[in-house]
Amino acid sequence: MFTCPTRKSEFNSMAFQLDVSLSSPLVVNLQIHAKSFQFLKSNFSSLPFLRLGHQILGRKTELCGKARIACSAESGGNIENAGSVRRKSVSVVLLAGGKGKRMGASMPKQYLPLLGQPIALYSFYTFSSMVEVKEIVVVCDPSYRDIFEDTTEKILVDLKHALPGKERQDSVFNGLQEINSGSQLVCIHDSARPLVSSGDVKKVLQDGLLHGAAVLGVPVKATIKEANSKSFVVRTLNRKTLWEMQTPQVIKPELLREGFELVNREGLEVTDDVSIVENLKHPVFITKGSYTNIKVTTPDDLLLAERILSVNSGVPS
Repeated sequence: MFTCPTRKSEFNSMAFQLDVSLSSPLVVNLQIHAKSFQFLKSNFSSLPFLRLGHQILGRKTELCGKARIACSAESGGNIENAGSVRRKSVSVVLLAGGKGKRMGASMPKQYLPLLGQPIALYSFYTFSSMVEVKEIVVVCDPSYRDIFEDTTEKILVDLKHALPGKERQDSVFNGLQEINSGSQLVCIHDSARPLVSSGDVKKVLQDGLLHGAAVLGVPVKATIKEANSKSFVVRTLNRKTLWEMQTPQVIKPELLREGFELVNREGLEVTDDVSIVENLKHPVFITKGSYTNIKVTTPDDLLLAERILSVNSGVPS
């Protein structure tokens, strides 16, 4: 680390700090003041290896091929240097043990064919193609393991298995026991969400690294009303503050383990993964995702997923 002047002529105004981490790709982190940012942008942004991204505290950093510049516009403020998600540092826990009763099919919904491929394999292949992912722990009934094991020649990540539990949190706990001890993040995903994009996954991974826990979500579009037991409206909720939660949900392993210690000790029941760390009073960041990241639960959902895939691939429906 060294201190550098911000003006070519006077060399005496508003110093900034430069940290260079020689890795692949090269990562450059700057903590600077707003005027310094404008100076750098004016004088150095034309360099072929450098791109400047203006970052407000808590926001995501702009990435480029060879360098990353994180800039704080708050005068005198500090910015948390979370770095980037490392290659082969993420353990994915893919939940594929549900029964899918609402689908009314002869097998769990995640194994139904979607345009000729089991639903669960769509997100499985998405994760397996990401450089950040080291391993995928599939939580499923042993009778369905061959669906995933037949892919081992096509993927470049480690494949592991865990048994499903009675409740979702039990399945997540079982998957957590199988992850690599050096994992930077745990990424938990419902296999019944086949349309999650790698771009959204990358965003929530970065936010999970920065904040400790992050979840994909989308703003609620419909008007939501709270009702009593007799179906009369109690109040209309403020839509501007409501988000629909999705997966993946990303949590640092040590934080998730601490959360499970509390949940198991107190006998708490949670409906999603980040709720486990919410019980620790730890903040959870919501990463804005995509409305197409639907959960296939009913036959209508399956038809919608087919339509979205057909449109995205350019296949007439």
